Amino acid sequence: MHFFNSPKIRLRFVSFAEGLSYVLLLFIAVPLKRIGGHPEAVQIIGPIHGLLFVMYVLTVIQAKTEYGWPLGKTALALLASIIPGGTFYADYKVFRHLPATTEQV
Repeated sequence: MHFFNSPKIRLRFVSFAEGLSYVLLLFIAVPLKRIGGHPEAVQIIGPIHGLLFVMYVLTVIQAKTEYGWPLGKTALALLASIIPGGTFYADYKVFRHLPATTEQV
């Protein structure tokens, strides 16, 4: 089985990348721009985070479909993406406990 063929692994990978990019953007790039006068930090990390955010939303929607999540669970997974560190918590509480394949659901 290819690494990204598993919806669980795909969701966990994208959620980690999105969460990391968000933390880097908020706590490194924005202070560098506002305090240090280095707008290039946001110009680089901002679009990367934007792409990862869109990928996260699409991956959560895909997981909802593949795992048959109720609307509430899907909404909480999406809400996690706007809270700094929220995707790490969602991974810890929900994503890591998902079955490796949707055949087990």
